[in-house]
Amino acid sequence: MKVSLFFWLLRLAVAVILLQTLYFKFTSSEESVYIFSALGIEPYGRIGTGIAELIAVILILIPRTSLFGAMMGCGVMVGAVFAHLFLLGIEVKNDGGTLFILALITFLCCVILVFKERTRLMNLLN
Repeated sequence: MKVSLFFWLLRLAVAVILLQTLYFKFTSSEESVYIFSALGIEPYGRIGTGIAELIAVILILIPRTSLFGAMMGCGVMVGAVFAHLFLLGIEVKNDGGTLFILALITFLCCVILVFKERTRLMNLLN
């Protein structure tokens, strides 16, 4: 029971973080436009990333597809972390590194969820 609750909390943490950022991506907030302009992929990258994150959230919240959502979340967050490390910097527009930290938290939660389903993943790969 405790283990199951822990993994649901991880799923919810990922969902809350990603859903919260969707608002900023889809409403063209100044910070989102700045980030994706700096990456050279505004507006299509911003909207595409938002759609990918929305799909990942939906998949993560459905127990049967949570592995695929977590894998998708890992992929999106690897992009976010690399963008922060190599192009944007840890701190973007004086946010104190909040976006970077949220990307790391989301990535780690997704990695744990994928690791939990590793036997299912190996079965799919065979």
